[in-house]
Amino acid sequence: MPKRSDTALDWLLEENQPSIRYLALTQLLDRPENDGEVQIAKEIIGKTGWAADILGAQKPGGWWVSDERLYQPKYTSTNWMLLILSDLGLTKADPRIARACELWIERFATPDGGFSMEGMKTGHLCVVGNTARALVRFGYGDHPKVRSAFEWLVEHRDKNGGWSCWGSGRNLDSWEGMSAFAVYPRQKWTEGMKRAVELGAEFYLQRELHKQGDAYPPWYRFHYPVHYYYDLLVGLDFMTGLGYADDPRMRHALAVLRERRGPDGRWNLDAIHPDLEGKMAEWYATHPKRTPTPFSLETPGAPSKMITLKAMQVLDRVGESK
Repeated sequence: MPKRSDTALDWLLEENQPSIRYLALTQLLDRPENDGEVQIAKEIIGKTGWAADILGAQKPGGWWVSDERLYQPKYTSTNWMLLILSDLGLTKADPRIARACELWIERFATPDGGFSMEGMKTGHLCVVGNTARALVRFGYGDHPKVRSAFEWLVEHRDKNGGWSCWGSGRNLDSWEGMSAFAVYPRQKWTEGMKRAVELGAEFYLQRELHKQGDAYPPWYRFHYPVHYYYDLLVGLDFMTGLGYADDPRMRHALAVLRERRGPDGRWNLDAIHPDLEGKMAEWYATHPKRTPTPFSLETPGAPSKMITLKAMQVLDRVGESK
């Protein structure tokens, strides 16, 4: 009988979602970019499956929904589509991605070196971290606006570690800076960046990735797209990506991850938009015009290729069998 990890891996390697197949080949099986199967999967990412569907809705100018605002409406406009596409293995080698990214950089870059929504004069943590992470994945790691965004993250961290989103004080939800550094090549890090990551990691480790204030159920709901919401899998992903897989303070979060694995080796998608399923649901009910439109690749409550891929990447980094 095949191990459940083998069954899950075979599922991820199916050809119906070339993005997941490509990422499983390269990140779980460590296949090189010049491998024949890797090249075939990568070649068709933008032609079939999730990425192709998203790109099919892109307008000729490189935007989605509105050319006036790239951030609104949530979660179907340009900003959000690019965050998802950055998870799917595409790069600026695809002219559709390049066109959208150039527009994104032009509209979101702020005078202080960060990124924020159109019209803002100063960078905003969630936007800086998310935009920088996505642009690095798209192949813009050497772009001057991206380099300055990482310097912005260093300059705007709390002196004791961690970041604050919308002036809320240091909290686990302000994770975007850490996730950006997790994909930024180490050879590009300055001493200030190293220190920012060390202090940021300690902030999360001291709290074992979940201990802050009252128990918060959304942190235990594995969701996608993540956008700017935190959960334990989000934390495990960037912390193991930054090299903290062996720290004993990761044990609780890893135990939760293992417990959530199904008998077939797969993990479910618990939620699409945590706020719509939590305490904010009542607020949105009385503020319908502010209610975002969720965008989903998969069905909540069912096995998820994206969640399973990320979970298996985490376990691979901690040395557990695929």
